[in-house]
Amino acid sequence: MAKQAGKGVEEFRPYVTKVIPIGANIVCADNSGAKILEVINVPRHHTRSSRLASASVGDFCNVVVKKGPAELRKQVYGAVIIRQKYAVRRLNGVRVCFEDNAAVLITPEGETKGTDIKGPVAAEATEKWPRVANLASMVV
Repeated sequence: MAKQAGKGVEEFRPYVTKVIPIGANIVCADNSGAKILEVINVPRHHTRSSRLASASVGDFCNVVVKKGPAELRKQVYGAVIIRQKYAVRRLNGVRVCFEDNAAVLITPEGETKGTDIKGPVAAEATEKWPRVANLASMVV
């Protein structure tokens, strides 16, 4: 397992459909104060010309706080997607989907900005982000 600076643990990961494009509004699932986040960039994502880059569960993306306290707004933050509505197929054949698309804010060092995560977290995100796994109350 190789660790990149603040980008999560890189290891074998089966294909997960990327369903959260740039411009999507997602729920902030931590207690940092932010309510709604907008995805503005998905780093290290290569796609076809003129197609929007998209993220999936466990991916790092850059976000802007759309709804929340004034000190969090109008700044770019890093975030990790922890839930997505579209079904994720696991290697054992089970398909897992959630009620909403959600993310948690991440500092540049790779630490979570909040101290608690509301709701379940996908196992794909906890495998790649150990700091998110520590705060998760429920892993599905």
